[in-house]
Amino acid sequence: MRGLRPSRRGSRAWPVLAQALVAAALASGCAQAPLPGPEALSGGEPRDAPVEHWPRSEVVAPAAGQNAAVGQAPVPAGTEAAPSPPPTAAATDSASAGAVAPVEPDPATPTAAPSPRARLDPEQDAERADLWQRIRAGLAIPDLDGDLVRRWERHYAGQPEYLQRMVERGARYLFHIVEEVDRREMPQELALLPFVESAFNPVALSRAKAAGMWQFMPGTGRQFDLQQNIFRDERLDVLASTRAALDFLGALHARFGDWQLALAAYNWGPGNVVRALERNRRAGKPLTFSALQRVPAETRNYVPKLQALKNIVLRPAAYDVELAKLENHPYFLSVAIERDIDVDLAAGLAGLPLEEFRQLNPQHNRAVILAAGTPHVLLPYDNANQFVRALAEPRAALASWTAWTAPRTLKTAEAAKLVGMAETELASVNHIPPRMLIRAGSTLIVPRAAGVSGDVSGQLADRATLTLTPEGQHGARQTTLRAGPKGDTVVAVARRHGLAAAQVAQWNRVAANATFAPGQPIVLVLPPRQRVVVAGSPAAGAKPAAPAKAPRGPAAPGGSSPRVKVAERR
Repeated sequence: MRGLRPSRRGSRAWPVLAQALVAAALASGCAQAPLPGPEALSGGEPRDAPVEHWPRSEVVAPAAGQNAAVGQAPVPAGTEAAPSPPPTAAATDSASAGAVAPVEPDPATPTAAPSPRARLDPEQDAERADLWQRIRAGLAIPDLDGDLVRRWERHYAGQPEYLQRMVERGARYLFHIVEEVDRREMPQELALLPFVESAFNPVALSRAKAAGMWQFMPGTGRQFDLQQNIFRDERLDVLASTRAALDFLGALHARFGDWQLALAAYNWGPGNVVRALERNRRAGKPLTFSALQRVPAETRNYVPKLQALKNIVLRPAAYDVELAKLENHPYFLSVAIERDIDVDLAAGLAGLPLEEFRQLNPQHNRAVILAAGTPHVLLPYDNANQFVRALAEPRAALASWTAWTAPRTLKTAEAAKLVGMAETELASVNHIPPRMLIRAGSTLIVPRAAGVSGDVSGQLADRATLTLTPEGQHGARQTTLRAGPKGDTVVAVARRHGLAAAQVAQWNRVAANATFAPGQPIVLVLPPRQRVVVAGSPAAGAKPAAPAKAPRGPAAPGGSSPRVKVAERR
């Protein structure tokens, strides 16, 4: 069938085709028939003995007006089907009589033996079978050379266990990223970037609050339409974050006209790269990444890290490295959901351990997946089959949780009483620290009542917030200060303001023993009259010293100290 044979650059329509097959299976009542395997969708050869995923015994003659028989894989939208041969006279007569009669072979006509498949391009077969080879064929960014590249080559090649762990994690996501990079006609070096950013950890969180395998900062994530609320953080979403990262990188390349500068801007911020280029222009120096001056160490090492990984992927034997085989077909399938469903139940219906399910669906912050916000789940192929069959079975409800909005500012115990939960359970499922008030209008997840059948609305799924205030500080204000030039610790900030370290950690989504980077924003909730205390100043409640003459220039947000220059991040 045309449409199942991809071009040399790989399958373009596999997600659309795969989802169409799921829908066809459900609509036709043939959910028991498994989906076509990933090899069929990627153009590769089956790994095992030839197994018919759509059994021949299920193929029946189409009724009048039908184009495909039950059990046949549908042709993707926009794909022309191969023309059928003209019917024989015997078949035409049988059809006119209302019966489907088999056509007997003519014994006088010799049956031709099947001819072997012609191998017109051996490299094409290798590319179809090996994802690494496909990546190598698409590498296009000019090489960077130097001591830093050599250093990172030694670093990665000298830690084979670490490199293996990264590849094992990345195996789930690399095919999808390679497909997206290929579709946009971008260099395949970008598919290796999550190795540098997060070691392909989809839930990675930096101390500067960059999150996900592509390490988006909250503000930049919102600029690229990545939703961040109490129910989900799309910076962790495999599909959404990949789309946003490639959008961002494409925009940076269009701005700078150079992939190395675009990569530096992705790490350091485009404004900083513009200023560095302007300094070079005034000094008569080259406008290249290698020639940039006053670049932070992280950015100075960023492109060399990617180059080192590129070199290892190109010539693993030269570095005494053995890369695990990655097959050139999809690891996961996107399966549509139409109703809210508990995370635990979704994993169970798919036959997946909860941790494995979360590796593919890490964006969910609560115990329930809201269909209005995330209308699909990602599942490995075999598990997608099982999930589709289980989802078709009648059951009372898929979600045991729903959303509830606080009508007024409440203590946790008061809110628990209103929704019929134990205080400890309500605090646990909604991540509420001790001695906190729940502000009016905040959204919590609570058990779904027996008679409730409706799902959470799209507006609430996208805009729900949870605002907390320390008990005894009703009317307190939220403020933001910045860590000093040498950084700061959660414990030190809490001590200066007379707060609990656990509260400061919760407001900033870090651990209680975490350290804030130099210039990093720090969120605090303070009583109405309490002042912000910067590093080096007396703690809250101490007698203030005589005020020094303030320097000219704008004050730092949330305090009176001079503004600290902070490197832009995603």
